[in-house]
Amino acid sequence: MTPAHPIPSGNPPAHPYRWVMLGGVWLVYYCFGLQTAAMAPLVKPVTDDLGLSYSAMGAVLGAWQLVYIATALPCGAFLDRVGLRRALFMSALIMAASGALRALAVDHLTLFLAVALFGFGGPLISIGAPKLISQWFVGDERGLAMGLYITGPSLGNITALALTNSVLMPLADGNWRFVLATYAAFALGAGIVWLAISSHEASRTMETTVADRPKQNQLQIFTDLVRLRPVRIMLVMSIGIFFFNHALSSWLPEILRSGGMDAKSAGYWSSVPTAVGIIGALLIPRLAIPSRRLTILFLLFVGAASASLLLQSGAGFPLAMGLVMQGLARSSMMTVSLLVLMEMRDVDSRNMGAAGGLFFSAAEIGGVLGPLTIGSLSDLTGGFVAGLYLLTGISVALMVLLWTLRRDGGANH
Repeated sequence: MTPAHPIPSGNPPAHPYRWVMLGGVWLVYYCFGLQTAAMAPLVKPVTDDLGLSYSAMGAVLGAWQLVYIATALPCGAFLDRVGLRRALFMSALIMAASGALRALAVDHLTLFLAVALFGFGGPLISIGAPKLISQWFVGDERGLAMGLYITGPSLGNITALALTNSVLMPLADGNWRFVLATYAAFALGAGIVWLAISSHEASRTMETTVADRPKQNQLQIFTDLVRLRPVRIMLVMSIGIFFFNHALSSWLPEILRSGGMDAKSAGYWSSVPTAVGIIGALLIPRLAIPSRRLTILFLLFVGAASASLLLQSGAGFPLAMGLVMQGLARSSMMTVSLLVLMEMRDVDSRNMGAAGGLFFSAAEIGGVLGPLTIGSLSDLTGGFVAGLYLLTGISVALMVLLWTLRRDGGANH
């Protein structure tokens, strides 16, 4: 595999409207983050109202990720075929429908299906955002654009966690259905805004340019991509990255409580990685120009390994440093990895949807296994030490895989 190559000469030059397009995709991705976090603050009122056990609610919360694994590949192919404008509008509509159906749920099954529906819309925005960047941005601007758009879901998460119980539930007189319906309405509004933005002449011209390129068989595209050793390495890395990210984001409050914090303090300190991550997402991808991209990714893996060790300290400066390192690693490992994937040989804007589908389909396997494995290890050992050591080992494995990728010449370095 030879080093990455530039965007094909057939792409039009950078257009100033690219920043408006980025703003539109950021808004839809913000709704993704809003919807994924919306249920967590409402677990108690929802379970009380519908008579659900916590185990039943746990199945509901993981429903969309299981669907996501199955739909990411076909969604990537669909996106390559129909284009960004229609695919991202459909993503917003599906997210809005999922939110509305959650608000109408009457039992475990209806709530489970409503949340599962989100798994059909989520991949379209997760894959569509990097595809948009591969079409509209070139060179060093790609890192900046990736850093900007990835703040969308993070801020959506923070909005849901911060405002659901403090603002919206009191305004709705404790009616959780109204809160979920509000989030659904916002997703619908974001879809309409995206449709208006993407209907601009510049967007339609880009869409026509992409559509006029020779079409390939989608199955052949997937087959060709998987045959590339660097792509296979990146898929394995994506599993490890999401395993680490989802495991810690799901269990961090309990990890801190097991170290001696009360529930209120654990909740406060658990927000530190998210806040740090937003800053990191704005800075790190911008610094990750091709010549030092793999070096920065290696340092992020070192930070992840260090975080999983420092979180065992329980308090004080080492814990604070662990939370900061976790935030920096969590916010940028995926983004920089996508940049590496985006600029591999034989991966470009024409098949980035398929490549992104492969990436996220594999990654969500780690997203499901991470929280499940850490929880199971905690039950077996009576604590989180074993789980944190496992995360350290996974981080080291990611460093080895990255060294293999560099040795194979799979990306600029």
